[in-house]
Amino acid sequence: MASIKDVAAEAGVSVATVSRVLNDHPSVSADARTRVLAAVETLGYRPNAVARSLRTDQTRTLGLVISDVMNPYFTELARSVEEEARSLGYSVIIGNADERPDLQDHHVRTLLDRRIDGLLVSPTDGGSPLMLDAARTGTPMVFVDRWIPGVDVPVVRSDGRGAVRDLVAHLYGLGHRRLAIIAGPAATTTGRERVEVFREALGAYGLELPDAYTGQGDFQAESGRLVTEGFLDLAEPPEVVFAADNLMALGALDAVRARGLRVPDDLALAAFDDIRWFVHTDPPITAIAQPTGELGRAAVRALVDRIEGRPGESVTLPARLVVRRSCGENHTPVQRSTT
Repeated sequence: MASIKDVAAEAGVSVATVSRVLNDHPSVSADARTRVLAAVETLGYRPNAVARSLRTDQTRTLGLVISDVMNPYFTELARSVEEEARSLGYSVIIGNADERPDLQDHHVRTLLDRRIDGLLVSPTDGGSPLMLDAARTGTPMVFVDRWIPGVDVPVVRSDGRGAVRDLVAHLYGLGHRRLAIIAGPAATTTGRERVEVFREALGAYGLELPDAYTGQGDFQAESGRLVTEGFLDLAEPPEVVFAADNLMALGALDAVRARGLRVPDDLALAAFDDIRWFVHTDPPITAIAQPTGELGRAAVRALVDRIEGRPGESVTLPARLVVRRSCGENHTPVQRSTT
């Protein structure tokens, strides 16, 4: 493998000049830069990233810990993070927490040990001492999608409040009055928030969210199936099930079909987190879409700002309702109630 000394000899310049060219330093003549780059190409020289990190105290590497790599939402988020990081000259190491706090902390600890420059995390719970300590000790960090309240770390997320209100307005306009929700884990901010917003949106139409219509899920398909089976066993089942994430919605759809029932004829279905699969289900599923790619890119930019000594701002982007046929006829959504 060619060394930096080999490049210098090939180009007829000093090792220092080669180093300045590789680090894009402005104090190099155009001729010297051309010769160095030609020598790099001829010799197939690759800089030693480990040695460079020891000199600069930077690895040009970001860590990303996502909640569930099998969830299409987080898969798309990871893709946009990697693309944006690469465009800014960074690599990304990804850890999958699988919705487990212990596995989340394992990945965070491993990434910190590898001297990453900064950390993106979608927390699986709100009380990880390891992450709290990392935030306090100055590790550049950004929360994405979920966050830990009270921790002074930028948060990049979507705001689904308006979209949930639009959903309830749509359902009310279709004549639905008995609405249920499959909630996500209460230990996550998104799990709690989506239930609260749904309840508030129902209240605007004089509707309540009974305990019997609130099922506890875990952002996994199996929990969506089990909760929906419980709803269908009630003496007065709901008319609509709103799943607080996409995988639980697919589980709910399985439960309806297993009973020989149909969506939306026997039970209407809607979901938070739109995914590409929803247009291929029968019927296509009404869902709240988050700007996933934009969130990933914004999270990387906020983290790089912090790494490079800039503040790094929190970002909130609006989600939107995508109406399909899983709740009934595809009517134009009615206006939200203002009462």
